[in-house]
Amino acid sequence: MDLGTIIGIAAGSACVIISIITGGDAKVFINVPSMLIVFGGMLSATLMHFSLGQFKSIFTVTKKTIFCKLPQHKEVIQKMVNYSAINRRDGSLALEKQINEAGDKFFIKGLRMVVDGQAEDVIEKQLGREIDNLVERHSIGKKILEFMAASAPAFGMIGTLIGLVQMLGSLEDPSQIGVGMATALITTFYGAILANLLFIPLAGKLGMRSKDETLMREMIVEGILGIAAGEAPTAVKDRMQTFLATNNRFNVRPKI
Repeated sequence: MDLGTIIGIAAGSACVIISIITGGDAKVFINVPSMLIVFGGMLSATLMHFSLGQFKSIFTVTKKTIFCKLPQHKEVIQKMVNYSAINRRDGSLALEKQINEAGDKFFIKGLRMVVDGQAEDVIEKQLGREIDNLVERHSIGKKILEFMAASAPAFGMIGTLIGLVQMLGSLEDPSQIGVGMATALITTFYGAILANLLFIPLAGKLGMRSKDETLMREMIVEGILGIAAGEAPTAVKDRMQTFLATNNRFNVRPKI
């Protein structure tokens, strides 16, 4: 679980709520027509812009920003070095006993392909396709969040215009001016909060998570290809650490 995302959302919401409560009557910030304009309009526009399947997938993809935790680079490299040593000593069939210990489904699939004796180019092509599909799914999820971040303030502005029209149409009745002005301002508030406190940060976090997961999978592919080629553990380690900055590299030895 990513505590940073949870803490950020909770802290930001708390700051806004505390500011509202300490500033006066909090009830004025609850306006049902404004909610309908911003929330309803944003969701409707999103459903029109994307397919229903893509829209539904946003919930699964967005969970990665909170609940998905990638393994540490050192942990993955250590496992790959161990598997390389086993492969060199006992052959690829001996890796079958290690498959369930890999943990990551992508890692398991790569090991399974090595055990099955598939050629290196076949392994690289198939695992590369898996990575491409992952990037595409994350890209769609990021686009949906970015669209929602753009449409929420836009519908807030629409609500502002509606409120101003209502206010100007009721100038002869002073009691209705406040209602129109409240709708005009609160809708802008709702749109700005949704965009800047929720959707823009989530889209950015999803983009970073996608890059991290893609990097991890590319490292795994290099390690799997090294094992398939029968390379020594040191060579496999060097293959994988080319994805890391020089000062982040470390030395690992087989532990079997």
